[in-house]
Amino acid sequence: MENEKVAAEKKRKKRKGKSGRTVIVLIVVLAALLGGFFLYKKKTSSQKRQGDQSVSTATVKRTDISSELTASSSLSPKDTYEVTSLVEGEVIEANFEEGDVVEKGQVLYRIDASSMDSDLSSAETSLQRAKESAQTAQSDYAEETARIAGNTYRSTASGYIKTLYIKEGDKVNSGMKIADLYDDSAMKITVPFLSGEAAEINVGDEAAVILEDTGEQISGTVTVVSSMEETLSGGRLVKNVTVEVSNPGGLTTDTAASVKVDGFVCSAEGTFAAKTETTLSVEISGNKSLEIENLLIHEGSYVEKNSELFQVTAKTAEEYLKEFKDAVESADDNLENAENKLSNTQDNVDDYTITAPISGTVITKNAKVGDKISKNSSGTTTMAVIYDLSTMTLEMSVDELDVSSIKVGQSVEITADAVEGETFTGTVTNVSLQSSYSNGVTNYPVTVTLDDTGSLLPGMNVDAKIILDSSEDALVIPASALMRGNRVYVKKSPDSTENADTQRNDSSDNAGDADSERKNPGDGTQNADSADRQPDAGAEASGSSKGSGTDNSSSKSTGSGKSGSSNVPDGFEAVQVTTGIINDDYVEILSGLSEGDEVYISSDSGSSTQTNQMQMGGMGGPGGDMGGGAPGGLGGNGGPGGSNGGSGRRSQ
Repeated sequence: MENEKVAAEKKRKKRKGKSGRTVIVLIVVLAALLGGFFLYKKKTSSQKRQGDQSVSTATVKRTDISSELTASSSLSPKDTYEVTSLVEGEVIEANFEEGDVVEKGQVLYRIDASSMDSDLSSAETSLQRAKESAQTAQSDYAEETARIAGNTYRSTASGYIKTLYIKEGDKVNSGMKIADLYDDSAMKITVPFLSGEAAEINVGDEAAVILEDTGEQISGTVTVVSSMEETLSGGRLVKNVTVEVSNPGGLTTDTAASVKVDGFVCSAEGTFAAKTETTLSVEISGNKSLEIENLLIHEGSYVEKNSELFQVTAKTAEEYLKEFKDAVESADDNLENAENKLSNTQDNVDDYTITAPISGTVITKNAKVGDKISKNSSGTTTMAVIYDLSTMTLEMSVDELDVSSIKVGQSVEITADAVEGETFTGTVTNVSLQSSYSNGVTNYPVTVTLDDTGSLLPGMNVDAKIILDSSEDALVIPASALMRGNRVYVKKSPDSTENADTQRNDSSDNAGDADSERKNPGDGTQNADSADRQPDAGAEASGSSKGSGTDNSSSKSTGSGKSGSSNVPDGFEAVQVTTGIINDDYVEILSGLSEGDEVYISSDSGSSTQTNQMQMGGMGGPGGDMGGGAPGGLGGNGGPGGSNGGSGRRSQ
């Protein structure tokens, strides 16, 4: 029994000693945890004060704003021309010097062109011959076209048809007989006179013609007195005399008559003959023939000159005229070639006289009188250089993203380091579609022409600025105040800030009460037991976080962990705005802000500090849920008997 009491007493002492050691360990752990908690609070407050001191702000104001495109370039003359020679030879004239102002067309150089004289003369002669040939071909074509106009052949003489040689279906060529013609409107009679008497008769003497049948006397005129003698019967020597009379209407080739001239009577009678007898032949050119389709004359018919004789087939008429038409075309081609040859030769001669192609200033003169101009494999020699300095141009290289904003006629401001204090103006005169590609960027050349060059010189470096858009008295904020998604952080009003501070103080008081309770060892043990009875609390908090750091929410974000507003500084709220013109310095605000609003200006260092602070989690207290940490941060570790903190979520 005694032994049992001793054993029981030892057992109680042993339990008491173990319980005492447990209490001591808990006190040490609690002290360490409380020290860490207060150190974290102090560090967080210090970082917050440092963050508040680094926040930069600006005031929404009104001012003029513009969007502009700038580029650097160099000036070029309006036009540049290098004077070269197309021919070889000796320079015989060069009446100008460097610096002279020359006019377009003014003679600069003359080169010896004596070698071209023979070529020019030959070309002129060839042209004259070609002109004559063309005229002849045109005349022949017109004549032949008229000859068979309407596919009808016409007479070239007039008279009665004595004998007809053609018929329908015949193919006639040049020279073929058509008919024999005679004209009896005037008749002639030839009679002999004794040689002695004939010697007294002269051409033009009046004669009396006595008709044998009727004895009627007709006046006539001597037209021929033969010089040859003939012998009649009885040995009489005679000479023939021809007399022409007008046919009163009854004379024929069978009518006999005698003639009396100046009292001399002819030695024998004679008969009348027509004054004119003609053989009518086909008169066409070339080797083609005409086929008679319809004969329009007959023997005994009287035909006038140019009257219709026969019709020909259309086919043979077309073939016949084609030969003349081809001749005209060939002659015209030869004429054109001759004209071109003369023109080219004259151009070559003109090349020996070199004139100024533009009006401008002579910059360099490389050739002088006496120099030999020659061509070589490397090309022609530059004899002089002329600049048109009436104005100057520059070329801007514009990115593909901006080129659609550039239009011909836009004004350009131009400055040059070489001409300080002056601003020049220009105009966009060309937006080229000939792009260039380099390092993944496509650029387009834009040509700007200066309105006034002033003291600027070609080659000077300039800066050009094109105003794309502008607005006067616009509501603006600094460009660094505009956040992604067209949001601006606007400083809260004092009333809103005071309410937020009151809420924070209330939260601090509640936290202090909790700290007092946790300082009681007995209570701490009880809280730990309570935490052990709710093991899912921490897990629930962690699983439903979604980056939310505060319980406050409104249409204007004030720092919630939602996408796009997790970095809103304390005392500011995110406001959605509508923007207008944007440049490197300012952003035009069309709606969302008012003049005088104070806005947050982004700072890389400040933003980084705030982000680090907001992502740091707290350390859990003994048996409590102290691991909530800063909004949006990682949860801390729970103390003994407590749960792990939620991911960026305050425990309630």
